[in-house]
Amino acid sequence: MNIIVCIKQVPNTTEIRIDPVTNTLIREGVESILNPFDTYAVEEAVRLKEQFGGTVTAISMGPPQVEAALREAVSLGVDEIILLSDRKFAGADTWATSYTLAAAITKLGNYDLIITGQQAIDGDTAQVGPGIAAHLKIPQTCFVRKVDSVEASKMTVQRLMEDGSDKVEMNLPALISVVKEINVPRLPSLRGKMKSKSVELKVWNCDELGLDEKLVGLNGSPTQVMHIFTPKHDKLTEKFEGDPDEAVEKIIKTLNDLTK
Repeated sequence: MNIIVCIKQVPNTTEIRIDPVTNTLIREGVESILNPFDTYAVEEAVRLKEQFGGTVTAISMGPPQVEAALREAVSLGVDEIILLSDRKFAGADTWATSYTLAAAITKLGNYDLIITGQQAIDGDTAQVGPGIAAHLKIPQTCFVRKVDSVEASKMTVQRLMEDGSDKVEMNLPALISVVKEINVPRLPSLRGKMKSKSVELKVWNCDELGLDEKLVGLNGSPTQVMHIFTPKHDKLTEKFEGDPDEAVEKIIKTLNDLTK
């Protein structure tokens, strides 16, 4: 069973900076981590490989520093890694990102299943996985909490719903996006860390994917951020001192005044 897992390197939530000109995240020089939701996708891909055999290939799009996240995936059990890196890909929205990833998956070929995390913590859109499936014209199921069975040409999964879960049967090849309830990600092994240093990193750019630069990155993004700002939170504080009984009465009066 040949599995492709799409992962993303995201800025540490305490280090996010925004380019005031392009209104996009500044990733260069910012501490980055493997998207936490993608660790569940990697784990599920590796578990399926261990159960059915085959290979797991991790693909990510971003600047050269994304290599660190891909090699971390290798330490967790991934076999091959591919980085889509080109200045032309910068500023891509979810449509352009899924379009580029789909092109890379088409170039790679010979896959049975694509797995993505539920969403990325820097965007929280949960749109890239379904977008990839739409571009590839393959079945997809989001918010998968369990893989029930995998056969030669189909698989059955449990999809998390607001009021429980339901079962979905899909023909393969297909795409699933997984939620954190699906498994408990393993820690990198010593053998995995050693392997991560030696696995070849394939780097594909826009030309190698045969893509029109007008359809990728910021140029190919039909949705663009027009303005980003930090919300202002005005906090009103008042300190009550003196006799406790009097302070309590003042607090009650103040609260009553606020509710009027």
